Amino acid sequence: MTTAPPGAGTGAFAGDSGPVKEPDATELVILTGMSGAGRSTAANVLEDLGWYVVDNLPPQLMLPMATLAAQATDEGVSKVAAVIDVRSRTFFTAFQDALQSLRVMGWAPRVIFVDATDEALVRRFESVRRPHPLQGHGRMLDGIIQERELLGDLRSEADVVIDTSGLNVHQLSAKVSQIFAASDGPRLRIAVMSFGFKYGIPLDADLVFDMRFLPNPFWIPELRSKNGTDLAVSSYVMNKRGAAEFVDRVVALMEPMIVGYQREGRRYITLSLGCTGGKHRSVAVAEELAKRLNGEDVVTILVHRDLGRE
Repeated sequence: MTTAPPGAGTGAFAGDSGPVKEPDATELVILTGMSGAGRSTAANVLEDLGWYVVDNLPPQLMLPMATLAAQATDEGVSKVAAVIDVRSRTFFTAFQDALQSLRVMGWAPRVIFVDATDEALVRRFESVRRPHPLQGHGRMLDGIIQERELLGDLRSEADVVIDTSGLNVHQLSAKVSQIFAASDGPRLRIAVMSFGFKYGIPLDADLVFDMRFLPNPFWIPELRSKNGTDLAVSSYVMNKRGAAEFVDRVVALMEPMIVGYQREGRRYITLSLGCTGGKHRSVAVAEELAKRLNGEDVVTILVHRDLGRE
């Protein structure tokens, strides 16, 4: 997938056609991750948001591509995304060197890594009846394991990790839109996510808190069918001993972390709160915490991963 840049075919991207923008005037995103985890969906969303997207780009071409994108007769391309995946094979080992070259030249690329559990990836490949790019003559799981080993260091260094295991195409599109739609707004975006431990801890969580220290509304007959967004459940949870104190302390804990994240150039983090099923306690506390953390330099995104899943 490649979107034709403004002025393509008219000389607007020729090396000597016009003034070159400074690197910091062009936002650069590197989109990568596991095959089957949703790179194409994420790339399509960026394209819809007005980004210039280049698919399956060898790492060695990242710097030339970024340089060309910044060259234009008027304002150039302000948002560029390069999709890089394991199909690049021998090229992929050059990723770190290419990333360092970009930084030396003044670029500040963000690396976005889409991931999913092995089980989710196997299910997706089986549903479309396609082999994994690295499976060869072996099992599909062998290819997934090989790719995960290949991308392990890159995942640990990514600026944003998006776990797509429990997301459908529409939910993933909405999440990517939330991350990028207001990139010109507050410097730090915090996703406050509720989840159920019985469905697994989110892979993309930066911080995880356990809400099972609070009484479970599930055991109150009139509250069982409701969820944490309902006033009755929210009041029940937040009025229990330790709930308000917990929210106060998390807000206080986040204050120096927010300053540090902004200083280090982090733009997106995920704070996750879990309870047994992700329906009552975690939802109620996430709603309250999202309100408290939202401010002038921070915008919060509320995500209830497992609400309605039971």
